[in-house]
Parts: sequence; structure tokens; C-alpha cells
Amino acid sequence: MNAPDDLDRRLVIATQAGLPLVPRPYDLLAEQLGVSASEVKARLAAMLEGGRIRRIGAVPNHYAIGYTANGMSVWDVDDAHIQALGEAIGRLDFVTHCYERPRRLPDWPYNLFAMVHAGDRATVLARVGEIAALLGPACRGHDVLFSTEILKKTGLRIGNDG
Repeated sequence: MNAPDDLDRRLVIATQAGLPLVPRPYDLLAEQLGVSASEVKARLAAMLEGGRIRRIGAVPNHYAIGYTANGMSVWDVDDAHIQALGEAIGRLDFVTHCYERPRRLPDWPYNLFAMVHAGDRATVLARVGEIAALLGPACRGHDVLFSTEILKKTGLRIGNDG
């Protein structure tokens, strides 16, 4: 993997707080950086391909769009089945992200996490029940951790000064 050059660095700095909220964000970035929009797109694609950035996507404010109950469901799933079950849960339309994490025994037996958003806690719990049914006997236990406040979601930030 080649080291990022000055343009890559300036592009990351220009986009780290999000793409500009305009009809043609790549054109605006290109103008700001003094390159073409096709160069901006090519550089972002190369950084994605090379693993320098993980994704380009929207980060919605769930509260603003009506999902005021946010529950991280945590599951103690048989390791022999976690990959297939995790993929199945991740495909559910009400799960926004699903991932495997190591257990921290004896206090934390959970190895599968699935975020569920809904308009109220009862709906989140009903959806967690659907996940439990899908997991069946491979699941040895679970819990739901509800959000109590909105936290600012940000990734790594690179300063302009060096």
C-alpha cells in the first residue's frame, strides 16, 4: 500500500466531517481542492480499495427520523454457528449493524451484537424476540442495552496543521 500523498490527505480532511450537503458533492470538493470531480472519485475509490478508508455512507440521526428507541441487543451465541447466524441477523431489515465481538468472561458472555432501532421500546423488544427465534438453540442468553442519550458519532480526525 502506497503512502497517501498531499491530495489524499487534503481529501480526507475535506470529507472527514461528511460530504458537503449539496446536489453534486464531488464537484464541490473538486473545486475546493483544485482538481477534477473524476479525480476526487478516483482517489476515494482507491482509498476504499486500499483500505485507507472503510466506507462512504450516510450516518442518520435516528431520533430526527422517528426512531427514539435504540437497543443494542447482545447475544451469547455458540461459536460454531456465529458467522452464519450473524449474517442472517445482519440481513434483517430492522437491524442496522451486526457484528461479532470477543467475550469478556466471566462478566460479559456476549459475542454477537445487533443494533435495533424503533419508535418505542416495546417494538425494539418485539424485534429482539424475532432475533431470539432466529437464533434458536444456538443462543444461550441475551440482553438489550437501550441508549439514554445521543452521542456524537465521528471517526478519526486529521488536523490541518500537519
